[in-house]
Amino acid sequence: MESLEQKHISMIAEAQRRGRGDAGGIRLCFEVLALASAIDRSCALRLAPHRLSEGKFVLLCLLHDRSEGLAPHELSTRAGVTRATVTGLLDGLERDGYVSRQAHREDRRKILVTLTPSGQVLADALFDEHSQWIASLFNEFEPEDRKTLSNLLARVRHNLAEGKHTDTPSAEGA
Repeated sequence: MESLEQKHISMIAEAQRRGRGDAGGIRLCFEVLALASAIDRSCALRLAPHRLSEGKFVLLCLLHDRSEGLAPHELSTRAGVTRATVTGLLDGLERDGYVSRQAHREDRRKILVTLTPSGQVLADALFDEHSQWIASLFNEFEPEDRKTLSNLLARVRHNLAEGKHTDTPSAEGA
């Protein structure tokens, strides 16, 4: 399996053709993007038989063992998505019988979301299965390897955060 998409291979070839000495850095960036895409695709395939997206799965996990439930705005904050996105995800989960929404006991203007019994069973099984799968991606890594990879990725994130590599190129001649 080629680890890079054709567009990335073409971009690397063009960088080399133009004599860019940083084609190796360009390749690494595209390899990281390709790996992230492959993980996302595999995750989606693993969740699809349960009619779940990653977003729905995250909400199931957040609601797991919270018999008192969570408000939609809390789910939005904890999942790092908009309230509108949470509403859509909850609509699907409710339609599939995994969550229910009820008025808060003390303030009926508030809504609490809880897992249904079938949602609880699914969350139990999938969280363990999914966690094991994610961890298995790094099974053959020694602790030092994991630390090294984490440090290298942190350096890339730092470069992005510093804005060193986010300057918009000039559009002269465009």
